[in-house]
Amino acid sequence: MPYFAAALARRPSGWSGEEIDLKGVEDLDAVIEELRRVGEDADTLLLFVEENDEWFAVVRIDEDGDPRVFLSDGRAMETSELGAILGEAAAIADPVEEPLADEDAEAAADDEEDEVTQVAGDPVGDAELLADLGTPAPRLLELCAEEGQLPADIMSSLCESAGCLEMLDSLRMA
Repeated sequence: MPYFAAALARRPSGWSGEEIDLKGVEDLDAVIEELRRVGEDADTLLLFVEENDEWFAVVRIDEDGDPRVFLSDGRAMETSELGAILGEAAAIADPVEEPLADEDAEAAADDEEDEVTQVAGDPVGDAELLADLGTPAPRLLELCAEEGQLPADIMSSLCESAGCLEMLDSLRMA
């Protein structure tokens, strides 16, 4: 499972970062612990993960916030241990629905046919997590849907918008 994981920390002085090893992490808490280790005093922490040129994930932690996660391809949850950990955090739980009366159930079934269904390969998670860093949700989703785009290329585009491309590139070259 060749992957690349870069933890980037934004401080008032600028971006810093390091490549991190996520082998052996068992849950999101362990991933967060690794990320926080890189930027304890940072106002924004970003983790970019790319695996096998197939998918990428972004994890974001702000000073006093909970982690926010975006996974470019939901199928990674089935094919990768790391993808499963990140995807579980990214997945939005469906609300528990009350059983419907027969007439209401029929109307709901008609409504469901009009809804767009999510395919396993669709992105999951918080597509807004980079909006204030130059990549609004529609742009992030558009990048994920573009034919021929490699995850590394998309990550570069996201980092360019956020102002941390130089740091990401230096970690890739190390």
